[in-house]
Parts: sequence; structure tokens; C-alpha cells
Amino acid sequence: MKKRLLVTLSAILLLSALFAASASIASAKGPKILKFDAMVGVPSGLTGAQSLVPLRGINGGGVPWKIAAGSGELRAGGHLEIDVQGLVFAAGPNVDTNTVTTFRGLVSCVTSDGSFRNILTDPFPATTGAASAGGGNATIEADLDLPQPCIAPIVFVTSPGGSWFAATGL
Repeated sequence: MKKRLLVTLSAILLLSALFAASASIASAKGPKILKFDAMVGVPSGLTGAQSLVPLRGINGGGVPWKIAAGSGELRAGGHLEIDVQGLVFAAGPNVDTNTVTTFRGLVSCVTSDGSFRNILTDPFPATTGAASAGGGNATIEADLDLPQPCIAPIVFVTSPGGSWFAATGL
């Protein structure tokens, strides 16, 4: 009987320790400050050098882009997740395809003095080819050093060089 009680108590302690560890890992990412289920591709008026006002100081890609689906979340601790599907050229000779092998995530925050701070992730693999064949898909997950506070964040998917292809919005 004592042996059974000891085994039961040991199991309870072990499960409690595992639960506490998983709860602390989840809370380390912090509360969600932005959850999004839509993104918009860069329109022709905001592409490259023809854009008179880069969005938060970030140039648009050289040609218009469109996106089939984009979702994700940003946590107060800087954890960023973006799921991109069908991010492809909306015009030009490669319309409806993606030729870019890596995308990056970017979070743009307004800081407490009113300036912008733009934080880029490392590059993440993107599928190439026609959207109908799965081109333009990527999963981006990174931990970023956000300013405190990070006011009115916008999440972007960018080129390897940092020009934006898609941003949170409709």
C-alpha cells in the first residue's frame, strides 16, 4: 500500500512539474498583441521607387504582389508567427508565380517618441512556382526584440532585402 501511494505521489509530482514547465514556456512568449487572419499584397501605387511615401519607411516590392491567404500572431515578448499562402507577382512576366526563394518577416512599431522601429527576421524558405502549384508559401517564426511599448504594430512579409510584398490589412 505504501509503495503504491509513493508511486502515485511521484507521478503527481512529475506531472505537476511538466505542467508548470509548459505553462512557463507558453507565458514566456507573452500575451498576444496582434492576431491577424488577412494580409494584402503591395499594390502598384506603393511599389519600389514610384511610391512617394514608403509605408513606415519600408519600400514596396518592385512590382505589385498578391496573396491568397496570410495569418499569424505577434506576442508582447516578440514572438512572431506568419503563415503565407500564394504570395505571388500580381503583374509582369511572372504573374501568378513566385520566383523568390526566401521571405522575411518584419514588424513595424511606433515607439513612445512617435518614431518607427522596423525589426526584420532572418530569411525563411519560400516555395517557388505558380500559385496553383503551391508557389509563394512560407512559414515564418521568430523571436524579435520589440521596443517597449510597441504601438500600432504592422506585420509585413518582405524580400530578402527588406522590401515589402504583403502586410497586415485587407
